[in-house]
Amino acid sequence: MENIASVSTGLFEHPEVSSFIGRSAETVDEEDFPSGFYRFARRSFLHDDMFVQGLTYVYRKDDHTFLRGFEAKQAMAEQGLPTAPAQREFRGVVMPQEDGVALMISRHGAQTASFNYLARVPSFENNFWVGYVTRTVREDVAGRRVERQVVEYLGRNTRKVLAAARSVGFCNKEAVLPYLRQMLKIGEPFV
Repeated sequence: MENIASVSTGLFEHPEVSSFIGRSAETVDEEDFPSGFYRFARRSFLHDDMFVQGLTYVYRKDDHTFLRGFEAKQAMAEQGLPTAPAQREFRGVVMPQEDGVALMISRHGAQTASFNYLARVPSFENNFWVGYVTRTVREDVAGRRVERQVVEYLGRNTRKVLAAARSVGFCNKEAVLPYLRQMLKIGEPFV
């Protein structure tokens, strides 16, 4: 009995995909996508003239990189979904890409999912990533399925994190910080 080894049966370790998205896809260097809080901004999937700002927390556990956050109450309510924290919570995994990171995110029970791709943008503090987010809905569902997204690393700076938390939810484009608006390329076609 002492010689019996534990065998991983996780989805990413299944022999069918392990050499594609297995162990190598699970390690994200701290320098490439640091632990801490991130502010994100993107155009709303549902409203052409509105934007969504949010806050996520990236952390490491058991050599993996995860993230956690909460959907805005207003966004959930407008879709007729419950607004209690347990229903608004989302979690995800961060995986390395050749020149950025990919995020697979879902609400509890895999009720919804999104795929995010982010690449670091050179900046003075090296704290911005730009990319896109896609949501998993049928084509005939109202709204768009893909939007540009910008993410700013706030780290554990309490002042910045609290300021970002106060701006979470729907807003007009003027409420999005100017440097985030610029990186979102508002009005330019997404290709």
